[in-house]
Amino acid sequence: MEQPVTSLETGNTAVILWLEGGHWFQNKMRGIGIREQKTIRLVAKHPFNGPIVVEVDGREITIGRRMADHIITGVPE
Repeated sequence: MEQPVTSLETGNTAVILWLEGGHWFQNKMRGIGIREQKTIRLVAKHPFNGPIVVEVDGREITIGRRMADHIITGVPE
C-alpha cells in the first residue's frame, strides 16, 4: 500500500517508492540521503503539524511535515 511517510505510525518502517515533487525537491531530499529504495523509519511526529524525525541509513533527519507528505512509501519487501 502506497502512503506518505507521515501516515506511518511512530517506530514503523517502510521503503521509499518515489519522491513526489519537482526537480528542486527531489535533489534536496536525495542530497540529505532520502532517496528511492531506501528503508525509512518514522522516529517522531512533533505536535501541531510540526516537523517529523525520520531515520535513514542510521541517521536521524528532521524535515518539515509538508515536505514529508511528498515522500511516498510502501511496505518493506
